[in-house]
Amino acid sequence: MLEAFLIKLVLAAVMFFGVLNLAGLHTWIERKQSAIIQDRIGANRASIFGFRLMGLFHPLADAVKMFTKEDIVPAGADRTLHTLAPFLSVFFALVAFAGIPFGDRLVLGDRVIELQVAKIDVALLYVFAMLSLGVYGVMMAGWASANNYALLGGQRAAALMISAEIAIGASIIGVIMVYGSLNMMEIVRGQGELLWGWLPKWGVVTQPLAFVLFLTAGIAATKRIPFDMPEGESEIIGYFIEYSGMKFGMFAMADFLETVVIAGMTTSLFLGGWQVPYLAADGFRLPWGWIVALPHLAVVLLQVGAFVLKVVVMIFVMMLIRWTLPRFRYDQAMRLGWLGLFPLSIANIVLTGAVLLLWGNA
Repeated sequence: MLEAFLIKLVLAAVMFFGVLNLAGLHTWIERKQSAIIQDRIGANRASIFGFRLMGLFHPLADAVKMFTKEDIVPAGADRTLHTLAPFLSVFFALVAFAGIPFGDRLVLGDRVIELQVAKIDVALLYVFAMLSLGVYGVMMAGWASANNYALLGGQRAAALMISAEIAIGASIIGVIMVYGSLNMMEIVRGQGELLWGWLPKWGVVTQPLAFVLFLTAGIAATKRIPFDMPEGESEIIGYFIEYSGMKFGMFAMADFLETVVIAGMTTSLFLGGWQVPYLAADGFRLPWGWIVALPHLAVVLLQVGAFVLKVVVMIFVMMLIRWTLPRFRYDQAMRLGWLGLFPLSIANIVLTGAVLLLWGNA
């Protein structure tokens, strides 16, 4: 019992350490990628003993700055809720990773370790439940700040997240129908099969429309451009206007964490997760009969590396969209969610059912 607990503790530490560091690097990625798009140099001034390392010290400088800035709470604010709001936003975004598998199995002697922090049969529901609960932190921040503009930003965030998550939930129904499970590990394993003997059965192949809908709604759920109405500087003042210091930094961190969550979910549901094409438990098995045997540890490292690479690529794509498209108006975002993404998700469910019915009768 103690051994199983320690294994889960190590898995959680590895996952959360990696996720938090990736979210911390997100600020550097965003600055450098926007600089490349806009033909600028980007952040490169922070240095330690004269070494700048292409601006990699800027996230560290940001952390030092936010930890040392004064924590100001408005006179009329609810101090308890005002303090609790950023913690809830980060907490629910962070624990969502527990249901995302980052590898298959690691065999150590007689023990088989599933590379997933929480082995839950309905892990898909768990992840979306955690993401949905994040709206409480946003609404709490707007309400507790005793600022009408902050409250308006919180209401906008709640409306946006509801419309986006309705579309997310409807878009993944097709994935569940194809792979027949709510267990994310089983969904990823199902994507290791081959269609017609050579094409990996990834979700982007079996559910291309759902992939586009999920990614669009997922970007909206992160509350970032082009869906950053809750903090649109040209329209209103955001829900965290009355926050300073590390509390403000925690809200920014929550946005970065949610971006990584959506990238991880997209990878697991549509890009094969930790799957490497033609890689089995004992090595590569190519469709034309070639077999390349690999040791177990090499297979595990390839799978974990493939998952991390896919997540980083998805983050890059989401940042590319963030620095390319202009902000939607509030009414445009609501119209896109309720009259665009949601009806198309329902149509995708009907189409998937029809295809599966015909495929089963063929």
